[in-house]
Amino acid sequence: MDKVKAKKHLGQHFLNDEGIAKKIADTLSLQGYGKVLEIGPGMGVLTKYLLEKPTEVFVIEIDTESVDYLSAYYLQLSGKIISEDFLRYDISRSLGDSPFAIIGNFPYNISSQIVFRALEMRDRIPEFAGMFQKEVAERICEKKGSKTYGILSVLVQAFYTAEYLFTVGEHVFTPPPKVKSGVLRLTRKENYQLPVNEKLFFNVVKTAFNQRRKTLRNSLKTFGLSDNLKEDSIFGLRPEQLSVEQFIALTQKIAADGI
Repeated sequence: MDKVKAKKHLGQHFLNDEGIAKKIADTLSLQGYGKVLEIGPGMGVLTKYLLEKPTEVFVIEIDTESVDYLSAYYLQLSGKIISEDFLRYDISRSLGDSPFAIIGNFPYNISSQIVFRALEMRDRIPEFAGMFQKEVAERICEKKGSKTYGILSVLVQAFYTAEYLFTVGEHVFTPPPKVKSGVLRLTRKENYQLPVNEKLFFNVVKTAFNQRRKTLRNSLKTFGLSDNLKEDSIFGLRPEQLSVEQFIALTQKIAADGI
């Protein structure tokens, strides 16, 4: 069977460096779960190293040509190749309710959406690792005070410890992308339940960063803040000046306002 041709509309760039593939596979600790889900395996360069691990490997792939290739060359994946769109598929149909890790060389055009989807399932995902466009990986791991610190940074770090592991050059992909890539690892925090309404927390963070040049006093007007609350010094700050803990405290203040 011929090799799979990369499809631009799917954002495919196939990793062709075995050493880097193994290095990415080795980022998982495999602690506290027995299943791993690889998103977008393509021709299985990362998959082969995952299959060597003491874990049950599932893959989800939207490209039917890649699914056919994996079915032909990776017989160990029999019954564990999910030919679906990760962003739309109910993964419990294939993995049940048990915990699992996510890993992958993620398509750049949907990588942020993959992270948001994983956050929705954070109760079941103790670990998440993989390759992103370098700027996106850096943004996820960024701390307060940076221009790249934003919605992804705060929401991910509210529930996970984020580590930027290493940078990957353009030349190890077919076709080569126009940007460098970065590999990160997210390890779920021991206490990942927030002491606040999580839906409100997400809303506060997104609303604040959608007008990131404004102070919180102005960007959060839609929450109907009382005059008394707006006098709190935290509302004179801009969103990139707040740590994750401060965003949690801010959400608590808004929830309590007017009670």
